Amino acid sequence: MRVLLVEDDKAFSDSLQLYLRSEGFNVYATDLGDEGLDLGKLFDYDVIILDLCLPDISGLDVVRGLRLAKIETPVLMLSGNSEIDNKISCLDAGADDYIVKSCDVNELVARVRAVARRVHGQVQNIISVGNINVDISSKAITVQDVSVSLSQKEYKLLELLFLRKGKVVSKDVIMDHLYGGMDEPDEKVIDVFVCRLRRKLARENNGDHYIKTVWGGGYSVSEPASENVTVVVTPEEIASLYSSGG
Repeated sequence: MRVLLVEDDKAFSDSLQLYLRSEGFNVYATDLGDEGLDLGKLFDYDVIILDLCLPDISGLDVVRGLRLAKIETPVLMLSGNSEIDNKISCLDAGADDYIVKSCDVNELVARVRAVARRVHGQVQNIISVGNINVDISSKAITVQDVSVSLSQKEYKLLELLFLRKGKVVSKDVIMDHLYGGMDEPDEKVIDVFVCRLRRKLARENNGDHYIKTVWGGGYSVSEPASENVTVVVTPEEIASLYSSGG
């Protein structure tokens, strides 16, 4: 998952970035609210972690600005203040969750995953498409109950597609999620990752991988079409066919 962290406490920010990256998150960090607002408008993130108290503008102004700009990225507010009025103000402004900084880091990461799942219509940590399961908590991939080993980049790509199943994910978005604007290779590398993913998934799934190419758009995954389709024809339709000579 790709996370934007807007936090001006350098020690806390560095520590949180280190932990998030160890959990497989792609993290970009800034200590300014204005920059966080601009980045949130320009780029595609799964979650924005936003400090309430920033040196230029407040986190409250940032989340209001994002929602006024119709940016629906889930926002998790961070604050050292546990007063209920602060929580209410942030949630009413459009934040999706509010966490006091003294909370356990494991709880924070679990909440990040939870808000990311909800915005894409997912309830459980395990996302399934056909016979393929992706556990975004443990990062385990199984195909028909057989474990499949993926590289870090292959996993990030598959997780992105599964979180947004049924939707087209553009190559630009994939590049952002895999590299975060840092040392990006040629865009053709995405085709290589997709080819490898398809081969590894299909090997355990009777040739099926569910990853579709959308020409000019990107890639998507969706549930396989049912092989057994029952067509119901009413008596009126049958009579109409005979009367028309069909």
